[in-house]
Amino acid sequence: MRLQSFLAAGLALLVAPAWAEAQKFPESGKTIRVVVPFAAGGGVDNAARLLGEQLRKQLGVTVIVDNRAGANGTVGGKAVQIAPADGYTLLFSASTHVLAKQVMSNAPYDPQTDFAPVARVGEAPLMLVISPQLPQDKLGDVLAAARQQPEKWMAAIPAAGAASHLATLLLAKQGNVKFTYVPYKGTQPALADVAGGHVNLQFDSMISLLPLAKAGKVKPIAISSIKRSELAPAVPTVQEAGVPNFNVVTWYGVWAPKDTPTERVAALHAAINTAVGELGKSGAFAKLGVEPVSESIEQFKRYIASDVAQSAELLKGAGFKPE
Repeated sequence: MRLQSFLAAGLALLVAPAWAEAQKFPESGKTIRVVVPFAAGGGVDNAARLLGEQLRKQLGVTVIVDNRAGANGTVGGKAVQIAPADGYTLLFSASTHVLAKQVMSNAPYDPQTDFAPVARVGEAPLMLVISPQLPQDKLGDVLAAARQQPEKWMAAIPAAGAASHLATLLLAKQGNVKFTYVPYKGTQPALADVAGGHVNLQFDSMISLLPLAKAGKVKPIAISSIKRSELAPAVPTVQEAGVPNFNVVTWYGVWAPKDTPTERVAALHAAINTAVGELGKSGAFAKLGVEPVSESIEQFKRYIASDVAQSAELLKGAGFKPE
């Protein structure tokens, strides 16, 4: 019994500092900087700002969103990778982040080993839109036309490795069609060309495409997830249109610098999960078309590994070459 008591006392001494550290983090007066590796006003930025404001209310500290766009999201990613590993600098990004090595020939880091995953916070379906000049109104008709005249069908790719890119590749594969892929630097220039009839179709986040779709500037014909979106309930899913087992979503997550203390990562994870729950209850995420996600850090790590493996296989099968 004495030995057991001694061991228990020793374990308590080891655990106590870590527990105390977690209890005082984040410290009053400190600022949490949330780096978004894309321009302000987009879907990722809007979701990050909602989360940041909720964390401010919960934790009683200042939370700022810092937009660091460029180089397929790696400018912002690098800023977080080299930041002090104290839990006060975080990366809020989309699924694009984890595919840096698959889409860049000289990626500045390995997303799976150079960051500490904190939390996956949400996922959202994509919308497929086509040019208003096209006579087709249904996905089945688009695919049929593309099979007959593949040389005439061009698909806009807003960002290499993004969910929009992967959804387009998967549609071509499962729909048995061949598109000519036209790369763009962002959603808006790609969308402008779809509206103008210069390219035929584009997958992208619903929040980015809905304004032009509602205005009749582009035609929405399908949703990428397995169920319809409340933001556009009249638009059928790709599966409903006759392409079985099609399910692609973009997702959002939070990462910290690699060597951030485990207890601080755990504290951030708990706070973010609570914040996400509140954003789900209030409907704030729903307005962006985002479905809240709550899972453990280990589940997040496994999700990343699976997503990277599946996406890499799809990119390779399509003959994509990193640039």
